[in-house]
Amino acid sequence: MSLSIGEKAPDFTLSATDGQEVSLSSYKDKQNVLLVFYCRNNTPG
Repeated sequence: MSLSIGEKAPDFTLSATDGQEVSLSSYKDKQNVLLVFYCRNNTPG
């Protein structure tokens, strides 16, 4: 799935660094969210 600039991200749930699950929808109407995707070190791409 790809998004265009300015398009809303779909809801998703991920594990945080502390092991707890975090959903994008839990931040709706509360604060701005910055999504950053980082490829692991020493991996292609």
